[in-house]
Amino acid sequence: MNASTSWLSQFVDTGLTPGQLADLITRHVATVDAVEPLRADLSSIIVGRVLTADRHPDSDHLWLTTVDVGGAEPLEVICGAPNVTAGTKYPFAPVGATLPGGLKIEKRKIRGRVSNGMLCSSRELGLGTDHEGILPLSTDAAPGTPLLRVLPGADTRLVVDVLSNRPDLLSHRGLAREIAAATGKQLQSPAVIDIQAPAPVPTFASGLTAGVRVVVDQATDSPAYMGVVIRGVRIGASPQWLIDRLTAVGVRSINNLVDATNYMLHGFGQPMHAFDLDALRGGVVQVRRAKAGESLVTLDGVSRTLDPEMVVIADAERAQGLAGIMGGRTSEVSDKTVNVFLEIATFDPRRTRRTSRALGLSTDASYRYERGVPQELPADVYRTTLQLIIELCGGAIAGAPALVTAPERERRKLTLRTARVRTILGVDIPSTESARLLDAVGFEAVPIEGDLAVTAPWFRSDIAREIDLIEEIARLRGYETFPSDLRPYRPSAVPDPALLDTTRRLTDALVGLGFLEARPLSFVADAGPEGVRLRNPLGDSEPYLRSDLLGPLSRRAVYNLDRKQGDLRLFEIGTIFLRAEGPRPIEEVRVAALMMGARRPPHFTEPDPPAFDEWDAKAIAGRLATLAFPDVAIELRSDADPLFPDAGARWTVYVGDAPVGTVSRLSLDAPAWARPAYGIELALETTVTAAVAPPGANAYSRATDAPKALRAPKYVAPPTYPAVERDVSLLVPDSLEGGAGEVERVLKAEGGLLEEIRLVSEYRGPGVDAGDRSVTWRLTFRHPTRTLTEKEVDERQRKLLRTLETELGVRQRAI
Repeated sequence: MNASTSWLSQFVDTGLTPGQLADLITRHVATVDAVEPLRADLSSIIVGRVLTADRHPDSDHLWLTTVDVGGAEPLEVICGAPNVTAGTKYPFAPVGATLPGGLKIEKRKIRGRVSNGMLCSSRELGLGTDHEGILPLSTDAAPGTPLLRVLPGADTRLVVDVLSNRPDLLSHRGLAREIAAATGKQLQSPAVIDIQAPAPVPTFASGLTAGVRVVVDQATDSPAYMGVVIRGVRIGASPQWLIDRLTAVGVRSINNLVDATNYMLHGFGQPMHAFDLDALRGGVVQVRRAKAGESLVTLDGVSRTLDPEMVVIADAERAQGLAGIMGGRTSEVSDKTVNVFLEIATFDPRRTRRTSRALGLSTDASYRYERGVPQELPADVYRTTLQLIIELCGGAIAGAPALVTAPERERRKLTLRTARVRTILGVDIPSTESARLLDAVGFEAVPIEGDLAVTAPWFRSDIAREIDLIEEIARLRGYETFPSDLRPYRPSAVPDPALLDTTRRLTDALVGLGFLEARPLSFVADAGPEGVRLRNPLGDSEPYLRSDLLGPLSRRAVYNLDRKQGDLRLFEIGTIFLRAEGPRPIEEVRVAALMMGARRPPHFTEPDPPAFDEWDAKAIAGRLATLAFPDVAIELRSDADPLFPDAGARWTVYVGDAPVGTVSRLSLDAPAWARPAYGIELALETTVTAAVAPPGANAYSRATDAPKALRAPKYVAPPTYPAVERDVSLLVPDSLEGGAGEVERVLKAEGGLLEEIRLVSEYRGPGVDAGDRSVTWRLTFRHPTRTLTEKEVDERQRKLLRTLETELGVRQRAI
């Protein structure tokens, strides 16, 4: 949804800047994906006030002016326009600015005097065709104010990501309604004058307007269809204000009548279409199913073959338009059109969507019809529409509109319990506050014994349950108003599934062991004989669903090895897919862990720690199985082949008599320096039939208490750019309070590009004075967005050393 901030201000005047308005909409309504100034080419132009204007001493047509541009001193500017006068404000392009035509303003000497910028005409700014004089500004803005803030035609486009359940937001009025509720401002409605348009009388099969019979086939499932005849219109160009409105939302101006219908679509969310009445045959407009093999040339000039599942607008002889999508070429409004049949209607979302996809034709109208246009909307906007068309095109309404409609819908009525609001949101919200918030966006909330009887507005088709009302209260009140701490309550008495508790225990245990959670996609290049191939894969290179978890983790390990990262601990809890005889594959939740490289971080007491081996993997597998299946006997049976000790499965994990997983040595495409990699994979949904293990039966027979989660998960993207490592040996006095820990504190405080500090070694002896010790740290530097240069690292290292010597008296050891 493209929205114009200037257009929105016509519905609700907030006084907010475009950026502030975007933040408000994102917090309370829908995500704003982009804020796009429509005249960004004028962003460097400012308001200047001419203080003096005198004739150039060496020219008959040049003026020597001094201009206040908001700086400490006025600037001398030479101007050739005859209309420059002292005391008037004009657009000013300072030195360095670039005009819309590409001209870059530079300091120039003209007839012996220096010009420090340029006073601009409307043509030079792309605001008109007048090139004879500079553009005077009628504004109270101070000199130096950006021109875009005071320019009447300036506008900003907001690109709003409207979800499919909120079609009411696909218009400026819909967005403005929410903005008014969030700011407490008044929503403005357009003033509708009496245009002698009687109210339509609803009928349920056909209607008559100005001699044109409107017939709606019930098989089309069309909720409402309104037709009105306007005679004597004059088709021509639209006024500039309307062109600007449509341009702001990315719509090209066509003519005044079509532009008026587009204005109503984007302004009020009601698509409509104008037919040349004189091109319609037989005095009838039908909404019917297309005939088999029927064709229609649409407005884009393409001939389309239709089928009976599609809905068309037809006259007595042939189809004249695709319902809810696009009109036909034969009844198109042109500059010769005098009489118009105006369609203001709603169509079935499912039929519109199927037709749009079948023909590969999507329009602004179909986008809204596919998400649902309320059947009440045509009657709500028809007076505004007719007033706009008559003001722009002239003409007169020939008779009362015909409105063929389905039976009136009953508005959704719900009970909102105050206690339920408190349970779900975790704070006490009085029913009076809930009523105020809901009333602000069109609901009707009536107090009933501390609760609320709520009636949803006709334009909110997404409101179906009490929880929807609670969600409305939360977003309207502002999510930032709710506490972020965990509260001791549950929104339901239903306990979490046992599998969820299991995954939490396993995640906590693996994170406590130093493993990092990976979330690879479920698509793989090959899944073996049990693999499930997708009918419509995202990419031809990965057409299968994975049949195990260790395969994707192994590819992640190879990715790290290619970047010389050999110390890895990765895990995933996810779903695998296996081939089945039925129409759906077997889905199974598993946990997998991969480990390779150093068992623990290097330390100066152990510079080269031992690597993970198969016994480490066995111990971890036993712990995971115990956490997944508490109080059941766990056994790991050896499967190692004595002839091939370096590959394949090492143990099978049994829970009772059921095999649930394996411990294996992985075969990776690894460089020679890489340490062996071991993998664990366990199924978590195995049915256990064995008896409970007696105490002390084996090392894995009892479940331990599950560790408690200490913090919410935090996902950090791995670094993209290479690191630079430097070893620094420092002389640390024994008298330094805090010792090496104090040195690390200062290093971290001055870090900047310093990513990691690792203690490497400690030395006392020859070359080091008594009372000192030489401590070596390994410093890792990395920039998040680019590769560091040696010069940058050297400068950062020198700064760290100066800080250490200044604050702690610690200096670098000379070697």
